Amino acid sequence: MKDEFITKVLAKMMDKITQEQCSELKTALYMELQEFELEKRCTEVLDLDTSYIHYLQLFLARKKTERKSERTIEQYKLHLTAMLQCLNISVDKITENDLFCYLAKYKKDRGVSNVYLDNIRLVFSSFFTWLNAKGYIAKNPTAGLEPIKVEKKIKQPFSDEELEKMRRICDQERDLALIEFLYSTGVRVSELIALNKKDIDFYGKNVVVYGKGSKERETYLNAASCLHLKAYLDSRQDDNEALFVSTRAPHTRLTVAGVEKILHRIGKDAGVARVHPHRFRRTMATNVLKKGMPLEEVKELLGHTKLDTTMIYCTVSRENVKHSHQKLMSA
Repeated sequence: MKDEFITKVLAKMMDKITQEQCSELKTALYMELQEFELEKRCTEVLDLDTSYIHYLQLFLARKKTERKSERTIEQYKLHLTAMLQCLNISVDKITENDLFCYLAKYKKDRGVSNVYLDNIRLVFSSFFTWLNAKGYIAKNPTAGLEPIKVEKKIKQPFSDEELEKMRRICDQERDLALIEFLYSTGVRVSELIALNKKDIDFYGKNVVVYGKGSKERETYLNAASCLHLKAYLDSRQDDNEALFVSTRAPHTRLTVAGVEKILHRIGKDAGVARVHPHRFRRTMATNVLKKGMPLEEVKELLGHTKLDTTMIYCTVSRENVKHSHQKLMSA
């Protein structure tokens, strides 16, 4: 079994390392494994271990009490169930190596990004940390599972020119109201689709938003978003309470997928790449920061708990840094 295992490992590495390195790897594997006996784990469906279900249900119930969104809880359930079914052993016997190998295989089979893979690692970490804290397992197998390295890329906001291109391409009042609303308020798409007409105060130009964890906050309309949103609502003939609805009868509330589809079409027609709801949020945060809004106020506007999160959303251009330096350091 040991020889078979080493042969398989070397076969997978042949096109990635030199012959000399392959030989060294073979020697190292034999030396490290000489004191161990290898045995192939049984993964027959008929022997599926279901003891994890009780702990998983308790964990998900805990997340609900923490006011995690349904979408987040569903992601926890999806990734944890897949992992636990795949490993097919009781939760107290799962090791760091089990999880490491699972993640490595997951990436190879599905070709996901390191960002996505690290999010799965965080789900595992949350689950096993909770199990350990509650005394259900003696050791947390994720304690030594290091964060997966992610290439840091600056996610660019929309330029003024790109925003104008999208405005000009809109041939429906709803679409123009949608992009102006997203840009002005910086709301998440999940928050947008939950809004009703009664949540808008046109006199005060503010919007009551229910964000993550059912936290209520207030965000605001600029002149353009206020004007186009009012024009859109006045043009509607339906009695749906939702703020944004489909243009075709029966005029149902827009979904996340519906909003994304509309924005993708607008971006394609306007010749603007990577048009999605979150980029409007990033653009708003970046622009108000550039124009002097204190970081703490941007944090409140976006509904963040930590300033570190806010900094991720704010892209400060090199030109802006240079301008500030010249302004503040002038004699």
